[in-house]
Amino acid sequence: MFSAFTRAVADLSVPGLRRVLALGLTIAITCFAALWIAVALVLGQTTFFAWRPLNWLADLLGVAAVLGLTWLLFPAVVTIVMGFFVERIAAAVEARNYPGIAPPRQASMAEATVTTARLMGLSILLNLLALPVYLFLPGLNFFVFLGLNGYLFGREYFEVVALRRLEPHAARALRHRFAGRVFVAGTAIAGIFAVPLVNLLAPVIATAFMLHFFEGLPRLQPQLRPS
Repeated sequence: MFSAFTRAVADLSVPGLRRVLALGLTIAITCFAALWIAVALVLGQTTFFAWRPLNWLADLLGVAAVLGLTWLLFPAVVTIVMGFFVERIAAAVEARNYPGIAPPRQASMAEATVTTARLMGLSILLNLLALPVYLFLPGLNFFVFLGLNGYLFGREYFEVVALRRLEPHAARALRHRFAGRVFVAGTAIAGIFAVPLVNLLAPVIATAFMLHFFEGLPRLQPQLRPS
């Protein structure tokens, strides 16, 4: 698994990945910038209290809340954006590391979009539900973040990569078979997303990492496919 991670980091030197990373981050940051501007306009036009110091405090708390939610939701939002570039990322990684590999299965755009949206919607919901833990239980909150998002990111990135090579039922069966390893891989991805600035590279590293991880797993035997 460590080898898969180091190979993923090395893959950042591929020109095609740098272009995808720049485009995906531009879209994601634009979305957040629009949110920040909207919040700033609302706070600037709204008077919550008659006493000016209380208004300043309310504005400060509002800005802090938006920044906190930005950090919390950044992994889900940027992963949704990068979901549209998964094929380009995977193709660039395969061209460099697996030049003789067979062409991927032609999964429909709807299949990939539904998979990404479903799991990232779940990520946003569960992280919002865990917000009280993040805010009021320092120390424990980091482990809750890693555990929760380790499961979600492991499942999300594994399925997105696996669906390029396997039918949906086979991809799920392979994930269940190696659930422990997938969780550990997902936890590593969650850890990358938790580090400021490094998390800007996380979606591309995570996709490349999971592709190397997937290629290192033995495939399911035919008898494990449902009848």
